Amino acid sequence: MMRSAALALLALPIACRGSSQSAPPFDGEQALRWVQYQVAAGPRIPGTPPHRAVGDWLLAELRRRADTVEVQVFTHVTVTGDTLPLRNFIARFRPREHDRVLFLAHWDSKPHAEQDPDPAKRTLPVPGANDGASGVAVLLGVADQLKRTPPSVGVDLLFVDGEDYGSFQGDAPDNLLGSRYFATHLPPGYMPLYAVLLDMVGDSDQAFPEEGYSVERAPEVVERVWQTAEDIGLGRVFRPVQGIALTDDHIPLLQAGIHTADVIDFDYPPWHTTADTPDKVSARSLANVGKVVLALVR
Repeated sequence: MMRSAALALLALPIACRGSSQSAPPFDGEQALRWVQYQVAAGPRIPGTPPHRAVGDWLLAELRRRADTVEVQVFTHVTVTGDTLPLRNFIARFRPREHDRVLFLAHWDSKPHAEQDPDPAKRTLPVPGANDGASGVAVLLGVADQLKRTPPSVGVDLLFVDGEDYGSFQGDAPDNLLGSRYFATHLPPGYMPLYAVLLDMVGDSDQAFPEEGYSVERAPEVVERVWQTAEDIGLGRVFRPVQGIALTDDHIPLLQAGIHTADVIDFDYPPWHTTADTPDKVSARSLANVGKVVLALVR
């Protein structure tokens, strides 16, 4: 089936849905414990022992759940000449299925809290509880459920590295490293029906407007995600209003032709500060997002 035809068929259930559906089960408390574990391990800054340790832990957790796990190992030389060792992890469920859906999150954390209100703290690392660990925790919870009950389509969970290493100003050559690598090193013949990025999804004061680039370049994916949330009773969280356009890991995927929606709550005061700690993340918020992801593949 040509991809355009597959996307058209994929959109049909949205128009045909009527009554609300029940939300799939998702263990938000366990997801919160995974957030706490990642932060307690130390800042996941590429090239540091905590980064390596959390990557090893994540790989082991995925191998216990997924049908197959692929690792993309690569390096990046920064503008200052540092060489960063990086890894993307791709956990696959029903790997032989042709029709696939991709979900992704970044697992690294930012080296410097440049947005901290205290100038003395701006050289300190960001704990990355919401910005990084929350998306990882949700996808681990999704993997738990997919192991118990296989999805109706092939599902890939992608954990990208090096999203938050450099500045987002100017050309920004030192960020989005994992998604850029993945987008230029796709598995042979790989083109998912659509993709959904989870970033900063655990804020206890949670709200997801429709991210601007997603609306512009993947409107049918935005419609599917936000309508699915409405169908399972989460329309108060996934709000059908257009938000700002953000540079995030969905951009390299969009450039590679993968229709991708960014689920991100950017109204988060601790963003890129030392206050991005697990107490700002709630189990209920993590569960909300996990339920939407599971509903998309059931």
